Amino acid sequence: MQKLTPLILSFLIVTSCSPQKETAVDTSSEAIEIEDNPPAEGFNIEGSDPQAIKIADDVMTAMGGRKAWDNLRGISWNFFDYRKLYWDKWTGNVRVEYLKEDREAIVNINSGEGKVLMNGAEVSNPDSLAKYLDQAKSAWINDAYWLVMPFKLKDSGVTLQFIDSDTTMDGKDAYLLSLKFKDVGVTPDNYYEIWVDSESKLISQWAYYQSIENDTPRFTMPWKSYKDFKGVKLSGDRGERQITEIKVYESFPETFFTDFSPVNI
Repeated sequence: MQKLTPLILSFLIVTSCSPQKETAVDTSSEAIEIEDNPPAEGFNIEGSDPQAIKIADDVMTAMGGRKAWDNLRGISWNFFDYRKLYWDKWTGNVRVEYLKEDREAIVNINSGEGKVLMNGAEVSNPDSLAKYLDQAKSAWINDAYWLVMPFKLKDSGVTLQFIDSDTTMDGKDAYLLSLKFKDVGVTPDNYYEIWVDSESKLISQWAYYQSIENDTPRFTMPWKSYKDFKGVKLSGDRGERQITEIKVYESFPETFFTDFSPVNI
C-alpha cells in the first residue's frame, strides 16, 4: 500500500519543462479571464506561464466556477477510513474525527485555537492541547488537498507551468501541468504534476513527488467519478483509494464547532 504523505498547501487563504506547444491552448489576452478567477495574494503570476493559468481557470469553470466555490459553505468527507472531517469554509472551523482511535478535535485553522477530546476526556494540558490541535490542522491541510486541490491551483506560493500535451494512464488526452511551491504549508518542497482532460477540463490524474529533485513520483493516481454537489463538482475516486461520504452544507448547528456532543447535521 502506498504511504500517505503530508501535502503542502495551507488553506488559510480563502486557499526543466519540455518545449511548449503553441497550438495546445488559446493563450491570447482575451482568453485569460483572470478577473473571473482571481489568484490568491502571493500566487506567482510572474513565474507562471499564461498557458498554465488559462488551463487553471478552465478547471475552475469546469468544477462549477469560482462563485459557486466561494458560495459553498461547508464540506464533510471520510478520508480513506482514517479520519472524517467537517470544514466550515466561511469561518475556518474544522472538526476532525479520528476513526482509528478515540479522539476528536475542533480547531479553527485561522487562529489555531480549539479543543481536543481523547478517550472521553477533554485535553487540558496546554502542551498536549497545542500538539493535538497542530496535528488536527495538519490533517485538514493534507486531507482537504486530496479532495479540493483543483480549486487551489492559484493559491499563494504556487507556480504553474505548462509542460506538454500528454495522455493519462487510461489513454485520455490531457494537458500536463507542474505545480511548484515556495514558502507555504508544511512541506513546501513537494512537487506535483497534474493532467487536465483536454475535453472536460477536469483534472483526471496527478503525480506526487516528495521533492522536485526526485525523478520518480511517490505515486500517480487518477481523479475520477466527479459528482455535482450544489453546483460544485467533487471527485473522491483515486483508483485504489476512495474518499467517501462527501457531503456539502449550507449551514452548521450553532454548537457543532464548540461542543463534542453528537449533533445531527
